[in-house]
Amino acid sequence: MATESPPVEATEVPPVVAARETVATKQPHKLYRKWTFWFDNQSKTKQGAAWGSSLRKAYTFETIEEFWSLYDQIFKPSKLTVNADFHLFKDGIEPKWEDPECAYGGKWTAMSSRKANLETMWLETLMALVGEQFDESEDICGVVASVRRSQDKLSLWTKTAANEAAQMGIGRKWKEIIDAENISYSFHDDSKRDRSAKSRYTV
Repeated sequence: MATESPPVEATEVPPVVAARETVATKQPHKLYRKWTFWFDNQSKTKQGAAWGSSLRKAYTFETIEEFWSLYDQIFKPSKLTVNADFHLFKDGIEPKWEDPECAYGGKWTAMSSRKANLETMWLETLMALVGEQFDESEDICGVVASVRRSQDKLSLWTKTAANEAAQMGIGRKWKEIIDAENISYSFHDDSKRDRSAKSRYTV
């Protein structure tokens, strides 16, 4: 049975972490907004099927306790097979280029050659998102963890790709959160025309 930890100052431990240690508390800790987990397994997509046809909405949550329960039981990249993805997006936004909130956006991408490293970066990013740790949080759509045969990757999707100041602010903060050597930003519009399009920003 979980025991309650002594009160923790918000400046010492992020609320998301503190709540995990006091999960037995009677009153749930409400998040600032609702978030939704999605799942995609592209290896099971039928030949000729439209992109995104294998994308499935999994769970929507609004408390820190729900977040930890879903993460601990299901949404860890180590549970994914090759060519599968986990997504965490703000409720109401679909992880697709066609979604109105994503249409004029882009994504920061961090590569990982080690599964354990991807899992750490994914968790740190999830906690930063649900804990509203980004100054430009309103410009963020969500994050995607992708497991691939050659190299895994983590992508942070944002709304306004052309707003360089906002994207650089998000990029610098995210790089610090996941402790990455370098990350790059690509516009969705560029990727639609050419999957190997060059990055627009780097930090």
